[in-house]
Amino acid sequence: MEQKEQAQQKKRYLELVKLINRYNKQYHEENESAISDYEFDLLNQELKKYEQEHPDQIAKNSPSKKVGGKVKREAGVEVTHHVPMLSIQDVFSKEEVTAWVEEVKEMHPDAEFSVEHKIDGLSMSLRYQNGELILAETRGNGIVGEDVTLNSKVISDVKERIEISDEYLEVRGEVYMTHKDFERINEKQEMLNKKPFANPRNCAAGTLRQLDPEVTKERGLRFFVFNVQDGSRALMERHTVGLDYLAEKGITVVPHILCRTAEEVLQAIDKIGENRGQYLYDIDGAVVKIEQTEYRSDFQAGSKYSAGHIAYKYPPEEKETEVLEIELSVGRTGKIVPTAILDPIRLCGTTVSRATLHNQEFINSMGIGVHARVCVVKSGEIIPKVTRVVKEAPELFQIPGTCPVCGEKVGKEEDTADIRCVNPECPAQILRTISYFVGKDAMDIKNFGEKYVQGLIEEGYVHNFADIYRLKKSRDELVEKGIMGKEKNTDKILAAIEESKKNDPVKLLIGLGIQNVGKASAKEIMRHFDSISALADASVEELVAIQDVGEITAQGIREFFDHPHNRVLLEELKAEGVNTVMPKTEKESETFSGLTFCITGTLPTMKRSEMEALIEKNGGKLISVGKKLNYLVAGENAGSKLEKAQSLGIAVLSEEEVLEMLRKE
Repeated sequence: MEQKEQAQQKKRYLELVKLINRYNKQYHEENESAISDYEFDLLNQELKKYEQEHPDQIAKNSPSKKVGGKVKREAGVEVTHHVPMLSIQDVFSKEEVTAWVEEVKEMHPDAEFSVEHKIDGLSMSLRYQNGELILAETRGNGIVGEDVTLNSKVISDVKERIEISDEYLEVRGEVYMTHKDFERINEKQEMLNKKPFANPRNCAAGTLRQLDPEVTKERGLRFFVFNVQDGSRALMERHTVGLDYLAEKGITVVPHILCRTAEEVLQAIDKIGENRGQYLYDIDGAVVKIEQTEYRSDFQAGSKYSAGHIAYKYPPEEKETEVLEIELSVGRTGKIVPTAILDPIRLCGTTVSRATLHNQEFINSMGIGVHARVCVVKSGEIIPKVTRVVKEAPELFQIPGTCPVCGEKVGKEEDTADIRCVNPECPAQILRTISYFVGKDAMDIKNFGEKYVQGLIEEGYVHNFADIYRLKKSRDELVEKGIMGKEKNTDKILAAIEESKKNDPVKLLIGLGIQNVGKASAKEIMRHFDSISALADASVEELVAIQDVGEITAQGIREFFDHPHNRVLLEELKAEGVNTVMPKTEKESETFSGLTFCITGTLPTMKRSEMEALIEKNGGKLISVGKKLNYLVAGENAGSKLEKAQSLGIAVLSEEEVLEMLRKE
C-alpha cells in the first residue's frame, strides 16, 4: 500500500511540474493566465513541499529551478543583465512573516524593514550612465532579458535624464497600467472588434513588447522604481534612503513604509491590504525588504530568489453584490447555461457584472435566485466566480423544462448535472455549431464571422455544414441581400469556402464538433484511419486502442456516426467535394512491420509526434499500453504508462535504441 501511495505522490509531483511550467509560459511569454495568482501559489507550495521531502527526485525541468520565462524578441534584442533580475520568495501567512522578521532580528537586532506595494505588472530595469538613460531591459529568464529602451522612453514615469553625481546607476521597477487606462484600451479593442485584454498586467506586458513605441505611448503605461540595483554606497546602503533620494530627483518610486518590529510590519501589510480596492492599479501582495542592504546576503533564499526579501501574498479579492437577474443561453452542444447578471462591482481592476452559475445543481447547492446577495471572486483573475451566498433569494431559481431559444423540451444528461436542449434544429445550437465549424480551429474559413453565419441561418440559406458548400449557387441573391457584405466581400468568403474543401480531414473531424474530440485528439485519431468514412465505421474497441482515446470519447464518436442524420451529412459533404481522405504517407522501410509502439515522456532530441511519424514511416503501428503492445518508447517523466508497461513485462526502449534498430536495418 505504501509503495502505491508513493507512486501516486510521484505522479502528482510530475503533474505539478508540467502544470506549473505551462502556467509559467502563459504568464511570462504569452501574457495570459488560466488560473489566479493565489491558485498558482498553492500549486507551487505543493511542489516545493514534495521536493523538500524528496530532494533526490527533483525533475530536471522543475519550475523551482527557473526564473520567469523565455525571452521574447518582439520588441528588441537579448540583453544579459548586469545584475540578475530574480524573483521574491512568497509567503502566505502572517506567521511566516513574523518568523522571517524574527530570524533577521536574531542575527541583526538593529535591522529595519521596508514594506511596499507588490504591483502586478512587468519587471523592468533601467541603466543610467552619467545621468543619461542608456538601456531598459525586461526580466526575461532572470539572467537574460529583452531590450525595450525605445518603448521605455515613451513611458511618462521613465526619466531619460536624471541629475545625479553617480557615474553609473541601475534601478529596477514595475511597469503597470492603471485601471482607468485599462478600461479605455479595452473599450477601443471592442470598438475595433478585437479581443479585449484579460487584465491590466497582461495588457501592460504585451504593450511594453510592442514593436511600435507609438502604441506603447498611446496606451499610457506607468512605472514605479522599487530597488536600486547598482550605484553609489550612499544610494545603496539603506534601501528607503535610496528610494527617497530618487524621489527627490523626480523619479516615481514605489509607496513604502519603514518598520522596526514584526508588529509594525504586520500593521503595514494590513494597511496596504485594507486599501487594496482604492489604488489606481492592481497589487497582489506586500513586499518586505531588509532596510540595511548589507544584511541581506545573510539570508539567501536560493538561486531563484533575491536575498533579504519576502512577499506576503494576499488571498484573492472577494466582494459582495446582488443578483439582479439570471439569463439562460444555449451552447453549441445544446447545454443550457445560467448566468447571473450582477449589480456591477470592481474586481482585480475591472468591472464585473456577470458570472456563470454552471447548472441547476450548482444553483441548488448555493441557494441562488434573483435578489440573492453573493460573494464573487475572479478565478484566474479573469473569470468571475460566485463563491458563496450571503443572503438567500426569496425564491430559488429553476431552469425551465423548455429551451429558452426554440421552446422545445429539454433533458438532463446522464451522469452529469447538465440540462440540454435535445432539438437538433434549435437555432442557438445551429448558430454555434456552424460558427465552430467555420472557425480557425476547425475548417478555418477566412472572414466567415458569426454575424454572417447568423444572417445566413435567419434567411434560411444554412441549416447544416453541407449547406455552406452550396452557398455559391445563391451567390447573386446573397450579394443582392448583402448578408455577407457587398460583392467583393461575398466573393472573398465564397472563395475561402471553396479553398477549405482541400483541408486535411483532421480539420473536418474537429469541425464536426464531436464531444471530447479537439485538435490534439482529432490529429491522433486520424493517424489510424484512411478517411473519415473509415473512422465512421470503427468500433469502440478499435477507438479505445488509440493512444489518448478513452471509453467516453470512443462512445461519443460511435454515437455521433450511428445517428442517421450525421451519416447523411457526411455523404453530403463528400458530394460537395469536401476532402475526407487522409494523404498517404510514403513508407521508408518495413523495419517495424507487424510491431506496435507507444510513446511517453519527453524524448531527448525528438518531439513525440516526430517519433510517431518515424515509426509509421517504417511500418510500425501506434497503440496505447496493453497486452498487444510490443515496445514502449520512454523519455523523461514517463509516468504511469511506464509503470503499466513494466508491470505487463513490455520491452522499454529509449529514443537512441529505436534509431539503432533502424540503423541496423
